[in-house]
Amino acid sequence: MMLKPQSIQQTSQTLKLLGDSNRLRMMQFIYERECCVCELVELINLSQPAISQHLRKLRDGGLVMEQRKGSWVFYRMNDEHATIELIKEILQSLPSVQGELDELEQDGLNVICHK
Repeated sequence: MMLKPQSIQQTSQTLKLLGDSNRLRMMQFIYERECCVCELVELINLSQPAISQHLRKLRDGGLVMEQRKGSWVFYRMNDEHATIELIKEILQSLPSVQGELDELEQDGLNVICHK
């Protein structure tokens, strides 16, 4: 993948947001598929308020987008972000989290918010 040149400020802001290990983990899961806050609570083992604060920072930085479905809020990657190619390259360089998402589904813990 050929990365498009970005401004130092855009790149710095993206790397700053991904520099937190919890936010980087969230982005790994969101990269694989749209996720709800309740799923990220289970997957990352942080409180709901902590997850929400991290997601707010990712949303405010434009890395993720949210969509309401009933009383639940789902997050997905913002494929229009200026540094999306860099973000994807970073996430692709990390170990896959698909197994953890599969385990969440097998344990029935993702069903809570998908009803």
